[in-house]
Amino acid sequence: MDWQVWLAYCVAAWVIALSPGSGAVLSMSHGLAYGVRRTTATIVGLQIGLAFTLLVAGVGIGALLMASATAFLVVKIVGAAYLLWLGWRQWRAPVAPDPGGAFAAGEGAGHVLSVRQRVLRGALTNMTNPKGIVFMVAVLPQFIDPKRPLWLQLLILLLTTTAADVVVMHGYAWLAARLQRLLRSARARRSQNRVFGGVLMAMGASLFLVKRAAA
Repeated sequence: MDWQVWLAYCVAAWVIALSPGSGAVLSMSHGLAYGVRRTTATIVGLQIGLAFTLLVAGVGIGALLMASATAFLVVKIVGAAYLLWLGWRQWRAPVAPDPGGAFAAGEGAGHVLSVRQRVLRGALTNMTNPKGIVFMVAVLPQFIDPKRPLWLQLLILLLTTTAADVVVMHGYAWLAARLQRLLRSARARRSQNRVFGGVLMAMGASLFLVKRAAA
């Protein structure tokens, strides 16, 4: 991969990471609930899901999903349903005072997601997002040279993408964590749950509007 091509993709990767999406919402929600350090598990999960999406698109399965109306519809419905479920759960989560400031937003009072659960939640959030597949299928071919080894180019693109996303998602989590002291009351937490829950449900509903490229 030429230096100029990589630099162009690097810029694109940062733009992609900074664009608000379900991963950013999840990072902010967990950053507010758990703090930055424990949100790292969530962000690791997001990178697993992002890597899956990039590799699926890179090896051609993403193009197959785009070409098959049935396969694409299944992915879209699963992704939308997952985000709607996450949002609804967070919206309805009970709230209780937490003197220590460690409140798991969207999971109910007194319940904290384990590291494994946070990783899984992050991974599923990105894996079930058809917008990611659509975007990668449209973008990746512009940066891949068919005359060079595909696996090496995908590895470079993957490392670039995840590096940018890790930094940005931690930034979102850090910004949210700074608000913890302002959001310790039950009323503030209830509002937080409804804001993040509403955004997740809106994103889930918006997935129904995603269309596959014309064959």
